[in-house]
Amino acid sequence: MVSRLNTYRNKTTEAAPLAVFRIFFGLMMFISIVRFWSNGWIDKLYIQPKLFFSYYGFEWVQPLGVYTYLLFFICAMAAICIALGYRYRIAIIIFFLSFTYIELMDKTTYLNHYYFISCLSFLMIFLPANAYYSMDAQRDRDKAYKQIPKWTVDAIKLLIALVYLYAGLAKLNSDWLVAAMPLKIWLPAQYDLPLLGNLMQQQWLHYAFSWGGAAYDLAIPFLLFYRPTRWAAFGLVVIFHLMTRILFPIGMFPYVMIVSALVFFDAGVHHKILKTISTIFRIKKEKTDAGIRHKTYRNKTVAPMLIVGLFIAFQLLFPWRYLLYKNELFWTEEGYRFSWRVMLMEKAGYAQFKIVDKKKGTAFLVDNTDFLSTFQEKQMSTQPDFILQYAQFLGKHFTAQGHKNIAVYVESYVALNGRLSQPYIDPKVNLLEQEESFGTKDWILEFKDEIKGF
Repeated sequence: MVSRLNTYRNKTTEAAPLAVFRIFFGLMMFISIVRFWSNGWIDKLYIQPKLFFSYYGFEWVQPLGVYTYLLFFICAMAAICIALGYRYRIAIIIFFLSFTYIELMDKTTYLNHYYFISCLSFLMIFLPANAYYSMDAQRDRDKAYKQIPKWTVDAIKLLIALVYLYAGLAKLNSDWLVAAMPLKIWLPAQYDLPLLGNLMQQQWLHYAFSWGGAAYDLAIPFLLFYRPTRWAAFGLVVIFHLMTRILFPIGMFPYVMIVSALVFFDAGVHHKILKTISTIFRIKKEKTDAGIRHKTYRNKTVAPMLIVGLFIAFQLLFPWRYLLYKNELFWTEEGYRFSWRVMLMEKAGYAQFKIVDKKKGTAFLVDNTDFLSTFQEKQMSTQPDFILQYAQFLGKHFTAQGHKNIAVYVESYVALNGRLSQPYIDPKVNLLEQEESFGTKDWILEFKDEIKGF
């Protein structure tokens, strides 16, 4: 086993695929941040709200007021430096830290693809993505390499494959395959799409998209790894992600996945891409290759490969933590986040909070719009950890206003994937007496149905 690992560790491959991946990753991230800024979302999501919903264990991560703009600027500049390969190691660390800080500021904005970017940028810290076709390699020819360890490219391929496979496994449930939910809710809403609007109303299409989506996610990694099917698979990647971009408002994620799939191609394809880039920007590619044709990058220690291996192992195991909880995953969402469960649920909720004076027995209701934006209230009303955090915020707020001996209760209802609304949180539980933890939240009421599958 050890000898096989050493043999694999010493295998090399051309650096061009990693260079192309670095360039497109940096450009996509820069465009994403500029798009976020230009749409006014920094102010709307991270400055205007009175309350920010923290991740458990990361309560210390908070927006920085007007300095949040500076944080986004730093992140954008780091992305540009990554694309250029300029002081790459510093740039990728800064990008990872700044982007992940942005992601952790408020879980209201949680999306799987934000988590994916954090994972990718962490992984790239340990990869020699600046060894070829970079400003670093141009400035210091002693650090320019044509060959790099094969595992550095394989690590990216494995992470991408893992995302697809787990997304596919998550679709193997009765709501998705038998009821075509939630696509049966989402697709008819696209009635105004040119040419496709009427088609989106057809039930057969809802099932075709449900089954086809599951099959795509489960098959595409293998089709990309297998050379004879690679070009056809890439065509499917382009069609699939462009279609999802048309149908759903998921930002830059489809384009990120499309350009990421290029890493599966042989070096010849990437040299053509680099040649095209060179032509556009009038760069002499031959000059970048001079003097490095026979140089191979070698890690001085096994630490980078070990860290990457442990990281991939964590990504393989962490999504299965939901098995530690006894209740329905889609209902309680215990172990749901950070597990590559992509667009599997449509939840609608109602949450009315009541502040009670335990001694006097008097009570009053809370107007959520006094504290939350419309988007925050929508997210809060269907997720138990949000409900608990908001209840405790209300307890502190009204205590600070002079109210004493208070308790906070909630009357809540949630509709999951087209089902009738059901009571969600036990209305008899004082939420101020509950603490956030990784343990089971026994104050969530039982789901009166069953969803079979992963």
